[in-house]
Amino acid sequence: MTVTGEQPLFHHTGAGLPVPFAVAGTGLHLPPAVVTNQDLTRTLDTSDAWITSRTGIRERRRLAPHLATSDMCVAAAGPALEAAGVAPALLDAVVVATYTGDQPLPSTALIVKDALGAHSALALDVTQAACASGIQAVLIAAHLLQNPSITTVLLLAADCASRVTDPTDRTTGVFFGDAAAAVVLTRTDTSGAGLLSYDLGSQLSYGVQIPAGGSRRPTTAGTVAAGEHYLLMDGRAVWNAATTRLPESITNAARRAGVPVGRIRYFFLHQANLNILNETTDALGIPRERAPVTVDRLGNTGSAGLFTALHATVTEGTLAPGDTYVLSGIGAGFQWGSLCLRHG
Repeated sequence: MTVTGEQPLFHHTGAGLPVPFAVAGTGLHLPPAVVTNQDLTRTLDTSDAWITSRTGIRERRRLAPHLATSDMCVAAAGPALEAAGVAPALLDAVVVATYTGDQPLPSTALIVKDALGAHSALALDVTQAACASGIQAVLIAAHLLQNPSITTVLLLAADCASRVTDPTDRTTGVFFGDAAAAVVLTRTDTSGAGLLSYDLGSQLSYGVQIPAGGSRRPTTAGTVAAGEHYLLMDGRAVWNAATTRLPESITNAARRAGVPVGRIRYFFLHQANLNILNETTDALGIPRERAPVTVDRLGNTGSAGLFTALHATVTEGTLAPGDTYVLSGIGAGFQWGSLCLRHG
């Protein structure tokens, strides 16, 4: 399907939430198989220098063929729950952000919940914002925690893009890696912790899409043969949207929170492309070291990307109580968003 002309823009900026919550634990799962740029040159018309200069990516992970996204989620959940001191049976909700679920039905979140033994938890999937699904999932989790009956939410962001990218397509083949990240969010007594503000936006574009497999173009032998179940990406459209929307959205969220951008401790950004990260931090006028980078060694891990950066920082112990930080991402659609939070 082709859509021409400028599509209407949706934009919403929201205030923070009254009930404080905190990141109680994080986890990460990386498949052991590493694919280097040199490995890709054996099957793609590319070079290590070309990939590095245009993406900043040097290597990425690949999930074993017999495993699925839910397996990565379960593996990432374990260390996050252990760090938080939370047993799966005590979880009130399991939220999975992914555009590469195990199968169309049943729910990937339900598969994960069952595997963990989180039998009393609500299972929710956040899917079609692609790489921005994690932002929407945190916002949903934050609102769930405003309910007195919900105290603990496990959020998982995972993508296995190797299953939906054409191995012969240089445009998508060099970018993506497989990974899962987990965050345990709990209510806290720390006043002022949690979500201070948020900014969301969207504008319809088919610049990133998987054309077939839905109700408009159901799966047929023809759609499979034509490669219409692979991810298609217009690199220029992605660059223009990301480098415009991310700085705008972060600025809006910071303004709404009443926190100058320069006083925000960390910016955990969608790990799409090192050049996009650098362009975003330069536009914001902040030191690049305030936006931790994992894309160089993990590739674009979809919705997991910004949480891989969050996990690395939490593990290092450099995110201190009272620090203000931003989560920000953009995904297919295009949909984007930024959350301004205070660490509890």
